[in-house]
Amino acid sequence: MNDEHFYENALEIKGLTKKYDGFKLEGLDLLLPSGCIMGFVGENGAGKTTTIKSILDLVHSDSGEIHVLGQDVKKGLTHIKENLGVVLDESFFPEALNVQGVDKIMKRVYKTWDSSKYMGWIERFELPIKKTFKEYSRGMKMKQAIAVALSHDSRLLILDEATSGLDPLVRDQILDVFLEFIQDPSCSIFISSHIISDLEKICDYIACLHKGRLVFSEAKDDLIEKYVVFKGDEVTFDKLPSDKVIGVRKNKFGVEALVMRDAVTSDMTYDKASIEDIMLFHYRRK
Repeated sequence: MNDEHFYENALEIKGLTKKYDGFKLEGLDLLLPSGCIMGFVGENGAGKTTTIKSILDLVHSDSGEIHVLGQDVKKGLTHIKENLGVVLDESFFPEALNVQGVDKIMKRVYKTWDSSKYMGWIERFELPIKKTFKEYSRGMKMKQAIAVALSHDSRLLILDEATSGLDPLVRDQILDVFLEFIQDPSCSIFISSHIISDLEKICDYIACLHKGRLVFSEAKDDLIEKYVVFKGDEVTFDKLPSDKVIGVRKNKFGVEALVMRDAVTSDMTYDKASIEDIMLFHYRRK
């Protein structure tokens, strides 16, 4: 590990607020320790992309503070450009380029660009070298963007739907790559995704947004340990302390509810809660 690149927290957000017509990202606080992966979840329009663009100084917040690798975003990210690997859902390289064209351009963009590492990723991802990106599928374009993010001195990967459009086998390959990346304790990942099962496999922390507000941001293992999904009839459900019930779903077959683990008794039926369960039931919060 190079101490020059080590920060206790890769990402710190305090009180981030951004208003648009009909939408407000309000008072967001997030903390991503170095050497960890944080999954960032929420419905479409929850504010995930606004948050990511604020982190990258692509939009200016109305209030709040953001520090990326120790750098105040309001002072610009020039000093840490080499250390940020970014893959955004809507941005790919010009379609007339190919792998070799990107290599030539990136040599001028990053002082730490490593052509041999880049070509190694291209080979590992089984991407065609001579085809233009116009001929690439969405999944191939995403793998190409990830290869670029990993081929300079990246210490923080910021990924917006980076496994979107990839088949399950390739997604699993990419997740392994992300886990390899954080073996260096100075490296961290902030990843948004709608594929919750991917995040459950690799993340240390999960942060959840809903309609512009932070619902929770906690260690994944703590979340899974804290909650269970109760399943039973209304009579049994009514025995649960109301302050231990997070969200409820009722139908003709009975009641399902996300509840604190310490609220259920041995005679009750319940299942382990997945991250998706925890997220969806929080949306149904009383």
